[in-house]
Amino acid sequence: MVTQFLPARPLDGPLWEHRLVGPIHFRDRLLLFALIAAGIVAILRLANWWFRAEHVADPVLYILLSLAFWYGISRIAVGWFNMLAVARPVERSAPEGLRVAIFTTSSPGEPLSMFEKTLQACAQIRYPHTTYLLDDTQDPRFREVAKRHGAVWLELVGLPGAKAGKINKALKLTGEEFILVLDPDHIPFPNILDRVLGYFDDRQTGFVQISQAYYNQARSFVARGAAEQTYMFYGPILMGLFGHGASLAIGANCTFRRGALESIGGHGIGLAEDMVTAIRLHAAGWQSVYVPEILSRGLVPEDLGSFTKQQLKWARGVYEILFAELPGLLSGLTWRQRVSYLTIGTYYLCGVTTLIYLLIPYWYLWSGMQPASMPFEGFLTTLVPVGCIGLLVYLFGQRWLCHPEIERGLHWRGLMLKIGCWPVYLVGTLSAIFRKTIPYIPTAKEARRGRFLRLAWPHLMLLALYIASLLQVIDTRMMSTSEGALMLTAEAVWGMVGFASMSVFMISGVLYAAWEARRPPQGFPWDDVEIKTIKRP
Repeated sequence: MVTQFLPARPLDGPLWEHRLVGPIHFRDRLLLFALIAAGIVAILRLANWWFRAEHVADPVLYILLSLAFWYGISRIAVGWFNMLAVARPVERSAPEGLRVAIFTTSSPGEPLSMFEKTLQACAQIRYPHTTYLLDDTQDPRFREVAKRHGAVWLELVGLPGAKAGKINKALKLTGEEFILVLDPDHIPFPNILDRVLGYFDDRQTGFVQISQAYYNQARSFVARGAAEQTYMFYGPILMGLFGHGASLAIGANCTFRRGALESIGGHGIGLAEDMVTAIRLHAAGWQSVYVPEILSRGLVPEDLGSFTKQQLKWARGVYEILFAELPGLLSGLTWRQRVSYLTIGTYYLCGVTTLIYLLIPYWYLWSGMQPASMPFEGFLTTLVPVGCIGLLVYLFGQRWLCHPEIERGLHWRGLMLKIGCWPVYLVGTLSAIFRKTIPYIPTAKEARRGRFLRLAWPHLMLLALYIASLLQVIDTRMMSTSEGALMLTAEAVWGMVGFASMSVFMISGVLYAAWEARRPPQGFPWDDVEIKTIKRP
C-alpha cells in the first residue's frame, strides 16, 4: 500500500511515500515456526558437540571462548523468540477534536536551515495541532523561523536533562493531551497524526511509536551502514517486541499521552532517555503500540566520528538502564517484557565478545596455548546448519520490512560497522563498570571531517598485529619446525590464521569509513527536499 506525497523523482521520489508493512499471514507464521524449530534443533546439536570434555585444551581460554561464542548463539535464539511474536496493530481512524502538540527541540550549533524544513513540514500536517519549538540556542533567528511557520517558540535555556529536560519543562507550560516528540532532523508527512491518534482510543495506551526511516543513507558508506542497522529493527524486531507487549519509545516519532508521562514524573532523563521512559510506563501498567509505518524521514550519521559518538552514548545509556533502572522495575513487568529488556540491555556486550574473538587466534599463534581441541570438520558440520537457518530466518523476516524495495538485502555494511565498532562498545561497557560519566551529545546533523589515524588507530594496531603474526608463522614453520610437527599442527595453525584473516577483513569496512571521513559529503541533505511539493493525502 503506497500513498505518494512527493512527485516521483529518480533520487528521492520513492523515499517520500507513506509506506507500511504488509499483512501477517498464518502460513507465514507456520513457515517461520518450522524454520525456528529446525534452528533450535541445530543449536542443541551444536551444544551437544561443543561441550565435550575432550574439546577442552586450556580451561580458562575455553571458558572465555565459550562465553563469547554462546553469547552470540543465545542472541540468535532470543531474536527468533522475538520474531515469533511479530504483530501489527489493527488500523484505527483518528477521532476529531483531540488536543495535540508537537515538540521539537533545538540545540546550539544545529543548522537553522534544517528547522526551516522541519517546521514547514509540521505546518502541513493535516490533523489540527500546535507545534512547539523548544529552543536553547539563544539565537533570535530560531524564534523568527518558528513564527514564520506558525510554531510556538519556547526558550528553555540551562535546563538539566538535555532533550528530556526541555520536554518536561514544556509539559508544564502547555496543556495538550497528546504530544508527538519529533527530532528536528525528521521531516513529517502530512498524515502522521491521522495514522497514530486512533490508537489512543484505548485509555491504557501510554505511547504510540512509529517507524523511523531516513533520506540521506546514500551519501556515504557510514550513512548506508547506519541505516542498514535499523531496517530489521524497525521491521520484525519492533513488531516482535510489540507482540510481547514490550514496545520501545525511540525518542523521535513517538506520541505520548500526557497523563501517562505525568504518572511517572515526566519523561525519563539519561543517555537512553527514550528507553527509560518506555520501561517506566510499562512498569506503571501502561500499554504501548508500535505502528510499522514510514510517516517521516530523518537523518543517520554520515561520518564515522559522529556514528561512533552516537553508539557510545547509546551503549552507556543502555547499561545505565540495565544496572540502575531495571532491577527496581522488574516486579512491574511481565516475564516477556523482562526477557525483552534484559536482551536489549546486554546488546553492547558484543564489544567484549568481539575482543575475545580477536585476541584468541593471536594468543595461540604467539604462545601456542589453544582454548579448545576441536576438529575443524566437526566444527563446520555442527555450526553451518545454525548459520544457514539463521540466515534463512533473517531473509524470511524481511517480508516485514517497512520499505522492502530499498531495505531488503544482506546488510553487510551495517554488519561491518557493528564489528568494527567493538572498541566503542568496549569503552561503553568499561565506562558503565567504572561509572564513568559520558555527556549527552545530540547526534550530528551534518557530516564532519575526521582524522584517519584518530578514527582508525585500534584497527590499524590489529592490522599490524595480523601482519606480524603472519610473518612469525611463516618464519617459524619454514625455519624451525620439524616435518612431523608441521603435520600435527597444520590444522590448528592455519585455522587460527583463517580466523584472524576473517577478522581483518571484517574491520576493513571501518578502515574505509575512517578514510572516507577525510572528505565528508558536502552540503546539507535537506536542501534537496522540496516541502512545498508535499501533497495532502
